[in-house]
Amino acid sequence: MKSRARPPQQTSSQALEPLSPDHARIILDSIAAGVFTVDRDMKITYFNPAAERITGVSAREAIGQYCSEVLRASICQKTCALECSIRTAKETTNQRVDILRSDGKQIPITITAAVLRDGEGNIVGGVESFRDLSIVEELRKELKSAYTFEDIVSKNHIMLRVLDILPGIAESDSTVLIQGPSGSGKELIARALHHLSTRARGPFVAVNCGALPDTLLESELFGYLKGAFTDAKKDKKGRFALAEHGTIFLDEVESLSATTQVKLLRVLQEREFQPLGATAPVKADVRVVAATKDDLKSLVEEARFRDDLYYRLNVVKVELPPLAKRRDDIPLLVEHFREKFSRRMERNISRVSDEVLELLMLIDLPGNVRQLENIIEHAFVMCRGEEIRPEDLPPEVLQAARKPPARSRAEGALQHAELKALREVLTRHNWNKIETARELGLSRTTLWRKMKKLGLS
Repeated sequence: MKSRARPPQQTSSQALEPLSPDHARIILDSIAAGVFTVDRDMKITYFNPAAERITGVSAREAIGQYCSEVLRASICQKTCALECSIRTAKETTNQRVDILRSDGKQIPITITAAVLRDGEGNIVGGVESFRDLSIVEELRKELKSAYTFEDIVSKNHIMLRVLDILPGIAESDSTVLIQGPSGSGKELIARALHHLSTRARGPFVAVNCGALPDTLLESELFGYLKGAFTDAKKDKKGRFALAEHGTIFLDEVESLSATTQVKLLRVLQEREFQPLGATAPVKADVRVVAATKDDLKSLVEEARFRDDLYYRLNVVKVELPPLAKRRDDIPLLVEHFREKFSRRMERNISRVSDEVLELLMLIDLPGNVRQLENIIEHAFVMCRGEEIRPEDLPPEVLQAARKPPARSRAEGALQHAELKALREVLTRHNWNKIETARELGLSRTTLWRKMKKLGLS
């Protein structure tokens, strides 16, 4: 029997014929990403239709020009990705830059650059592809604006309720008391109230009552006249006078001495104050917004704060939660601070790594939003790449991350209490599961699961 001859098998190199120049051009012309090539002198040799659409420059105008003159990217004069790829023979991927369109509009793009080689492997130029991020950027801005109110960034339900009532509070001229832990954004709330009020054209004057000794605080608040005391060489306006027709923000109001509390009470009651050395009071057209990190009501009960002043300050109360109760805001705040320090320091740090976000979500942040901002600023100083990594964080943050989070410690304490209570009931019923389940109001199956979970099975 004659065997049937088999056709010779094709090797991979035989099966995949190289693309002809015409075929390659058809593919490059049809893709959505912008693509252009340059020679060793950085002059454009090819410019596809997508590149024309994104830049607003025609291929006829672009070919023969230096790529920096056509794209006018933010990195052209300093760290050109394509030039770097040609020089180092290494690829650059997904680098975010801004370019200027032919109409002068700045648009964000991501670029990928690589070298072009001839048949013998020699570098003859480079190729760069880029994608228009304008739509993505617009969506990101819309999303951010949905979570931004004045200069306050939040999507937490507790904070959103606070932000929802701020415009209504701002419309009135009532005294406001803002209560929240240090670093939770009390001054931002006060500034938002001022900007939304009818006093927005007037000054906003902030005073940290805890930062000034009591001997100076009174003169700082109410001012003095020439000759009121030995060093009073001329009249000086106090903060209340400087805030006329505007808003005065009294932070750490709990630190006021008993004497200053009496004088502040007079301002709130009579709408007037008396500078040191004056013989007549001065009218005050000022809205007072006070802030405290303590529970003033408790201080009143302990006779450490005047009850009449407390009731004058506590006309409208705004309570801010600590960051521990709004952890869902941490990624949003981190991105907000990344953008803030990118602009301030003129650094091209494009993202914060997932590992960093995970660390910041887990650790305790007793300094709240202010501490988080300081952490990101430290990371910007230390970061040498385009992404913030765990090693860029302050040492104390990394140290805190190695400890079990507060939630785990709390859960451990709760589990221990549950174990103790369940063991007592079991012992009381001589470990009779039916009687134990009946007393606890549980099914036998649920009781068995709890015993197994707590190691009592």
